[in-house]
Amino acid sequence: MTECLLLDIEGTTCPVTFVADILFPYAQTHLSSFLAEHGDEVIIQDIARAAWREWEQDSDNTAQAILQEAKASNLQERQALENYWQLLIQTDRKATSLKDLQGHLWAEGFQKGDIKADLYPETITSLKRWKKEGLKLAVYSSGSIKAQQLLYAHTISGDLRELFSGWFDTHTGSKKETTSYVTIANQLKIPAASITFISDNGVECDAAQEAGMQVLFSLRPGNPDQNPRGHRVIHSLEQVDALI
Repeated sequence: MTECLLLDIEGTTCPVTFVADILFPYAQTHLSSFLAEHGDEVIIQDIARAAWREWEQDSDNTAQAILQEAKASNLQERQALENYWQLLIQTDRKATSLKDLQGHLWAEGFQKGDIKADLYPETITSLKRWKKEGLKLAVYSSGSIKAQQLLYAHTISGDLRELFSGWFDTHTGSKKETTSYVTIANQLKIPAASITFISDNGVECDAAQEAGMQVLFSLRPGNPDQNPRGHRVIHSLEQVDALI
């Protein structure tokens, strides 16, 4: 019996178009001005140091090429990192430093009213219903915890963060690795078999299943992955109740 729903965001509770068409372009457009205004803040400097470590170890040829070019030309560190982060945005890389930075950048956008959360029509009513029924709710997304909380704090029904008992991002580990789901179950203090993971990515579903979790594959129009790989399929969150 399911005690906890572990929810992906993009393609599961939120359309992929919100991330691809709103959040990513906003980060790309405002990255330079954000770094100019906040680059000297301690938390942003910490993220920058982490980014340098990631960049040094990045096996991507283009990333290494712009790193060597930056070093050869003695490019200012902030400008060099901006170039690297722009590359990561353009290629939709799941680098932890970028996700952390985007969380702060999007926070400013939400606070200014430039960004509003765009969830599937049934998401809010489903979350509230599950919570009322006594299910624990948790989030596991490649977006940073800060970005996750921003999304759920700025909905048409107000701040929904209190509905959730756990937040997990790539600091926990890759969403495609079984060990990440074992870690999540341990941190939630709930047996893996009592957790149902819902995602739009078949490889992530495989990893969660291998960790002992129940799995539902979110198959929506426009989602990049249309192959459920044998997992049970939902087309709406309203179908979840009958399957857990």
